[in-house]
Amino acid sequence: MSDAFTTRVLNIATGTSEQVADLTRDCETFLRDVASGRDGLLNVFVPHATAGIAIIETGAGSDDDLLAALHTLLPADNRWRHAHGSPGHGRDHVLPAMVPPHATLPVVNGSLELGTWQSVCLVDTNVDNPERQVRLSFLG
Repeated sequence: MSDAFTTRVLNIATGTSEQVADLTRDCETFLRDVASGRDGLLNVFVPHATAGIAIIETGAGSDDDLLAALHTLLPADNRWRHAHGSPGHGRDHVLPAMVPPHATLPVVNGSLELGTWQSVCLVDTNVDNPERQVRLSFLG
């Protein structure tokens, strides 16, 4: 592909429970389609006020540990001034300050350069919004 900048939007169903959704394969598929063996950067962005992007190990309990830590730091109770939606929803609006809504990752020879146990994940604690969009952008 000759474009220096290419983008794709993923539609992710997170359902009605808190989730750490692994997007690594989606990122790899996107890069196979657009990077053509080039070096560059992959930007992953979630355009929602209540979700974030994390680089974390999955499948060994770290994803559940992240959700547990967020419960400790951001309890789902009535302390939040932002008080519409499900109980404690105000905490969901604070989440992106701790789990940012973006990550920029190196791409070498068309492949995502992650550490052995790293995965690209959507972190969504908002049970009121079961559908998310994630924008993948490659800058070669």
